[in-house]
Amino acid sequence: MNRRVRASQKRQRLTAAAARVLHEQGVERTTLGDIARAADVPVGNVYYYFKTKDELVRAALSEHSAHLDELTGRLERLADPRDRLKALIEAWVDQRDVAARYGCPTGTLAVELDKRADGTLDTEAGAVIRRLLDWAGRQFRGLGLSDPDDLALTLISAYQGMSLLANALRDPDIMTREGTRLLHWLDSLQAPDGHP
Repeated sequence: MNRRVRASQKRQRLTAAAARVLHEQGVERTTLGDIARAADVPVGNVYYYFKTKDELVRAALSEHSAHLDELTGRLERLADPRDRLKALIEAWVDQRDVAARYGCPTGTLAVELDKRADGTLDTEAGAVIRRLLDWAGRQFRGLGLSDPDDLALTLISAYQGMSLLANALRDPDIMTREGTRLLHWLDSLQAPDGHP
């Protein structure tokens, strides 16, 4: 394996580790050493790829964005927008244990970054959430429903709320119960012409 490939793999390991460790520990409690250990990379090497912790946070946000793209890409293979939205909810529920322990990866990061004075990384976290809102809005639009962007906001707000409550109460069953409620809500929505 050549040097460039090894370097790319090491950077990817650091990025994946940053996304995971920052989600689990938060930005302020995470050190570069924590991320290096999780990536199985010498701590000195971290500085070769990322000069600051903020660069690692950006890389983690990029990783979350890539996971979102991967998920929505898989969901796009489903023919019906309602089925795509249902599969999204089911994917959230499948992550109930992680949500109960750490919350939503992007949502918790956005909240934590918002408390910082610099005000740049929080908008980048918000951009990842915006991408999910836009994708959900396109699905509701594809169903011919009125106010698709408002419906997307309702759906994503419900997810953020159930993730927060599952985390705060350490109760993964909240994700299951609320996910079921969201699936019923989706089934109840009808286009103005009366078609589901």
